[in-house]
Amino acid sequence: MEKERITREMTIEDIFTHFPQKSQKLAQEMTNAGLHCAGCSAATWETLETGMLGHGMGEDQIESLLVKLNKVLEEEIDVSTISMTPKAANKLSHILKEEGKEGWALRFGDKPAGCSGFEYTLDFSEKAESADEVFHSEGMEIHVDKAQVERLMGCIIDYQDGLQGAGFKITNPNAKSSCGCGTSHGY
Repeated sequence: MEKERITREMTIEDIFTHFPQKSQKLAQEMTNAGLHCAGCSAATWETLETGMLGHGMGEDQIESLLVKLNKVLEEEIDVSTISMTPKAANKLSHILKEEGKEGWALRFGDKPAGCSGFEYTLDFSEKAESADEVFHSEGMEIHVDKAQVERLMGCIIDYQDGLQGAGFKITNPNAKSSCGCGTSHGY
């Protein structure tokens, strides 16, 4: 059975609807490619091709984006843990050092907010609380309230730099919907 792939004829809305568990990362790739309308439902009815051409992009840029989007679909997710990419762990380590909090952990969770229901929360954590589950990834500790673990299991915390903004980006295989810009999601 062949895996479903993203094509140039798919609308932006179809992409997010068919692949909700990857929608946050897909939206980031689209935004990085110059499709800013992917973020807030401004033109989700456009096909990927129409959106790219409408933003002055050419065939090479469309093909490049398709390769990146389909590569995101192929990425395996370990749903038995919560993890960080090496880039995210490096950035967190750098921030902790700047803040005088070397050896601290990342507190990761979500809270009701945003247009799709929940937003992720990231904070510093000096030590795990009794209600926390502790995950280890890339030499860093991640503290998560046990009441939130089921919703967050399988999340990958990444860090991305770009002209459209830098920051920690979360991929959550449990998300069933997303606002597209990656700031809120639903289960």
